Amino acid sequence: MKKLHWGHGLAIALGCFILFILFLIFVFPMGKQNAEMISNNYYEEELQYQNIIDAKKNAAQLKEQPVYKATSEGMMITFPESIKVDDDKVNFVLFRTEDSNLDVKKEVGLQHNVFLIPKKVLSPGSYTLKLKWTENKKSYQIDYDILWK
Repeated sequence: MKKLHWGHGLAIALGCFILFILFLIFVFPMGKQNAEMISNNYYEEELQYQNIIDAKKNAAQLKEQPVYKATSEGMMITFPESIKVDDDKVNFVLFRTEDSNLDVKKEVGLQHNVFLIPKKVLSPGSYTLKLKWTENKKSYQIDYDILWK
């Protein structure tokens, strides 16, 4: 049996280092998520962001806020009687961080201060629900983090 000396140890260390570098180049990037932008109109939306801040501030000052509830038919959004939505129109966005193809954006009409997002448009995962409406020409927005199962 041969004895290992310092030259063999140096060759083994160099070989391990080369394998590590190859791992970083070829295998490591495969596990990364895609780096697509959240929005294609990022800069235009950023210029309008003060309006969103004001709408969220208005919604935070409400005594009663809309609530959501998961049901067997889908997601039920209920507005309190104290909120009188202009034209009974509410915009909602179900924003899916990891896949923009699963986003749902729609304007719906309120009937008896309730509307339903059908479960057929929802897939299991994490969403941000953004509710937007106006009352007396004043904008409101509330964001909820939702885990749909």
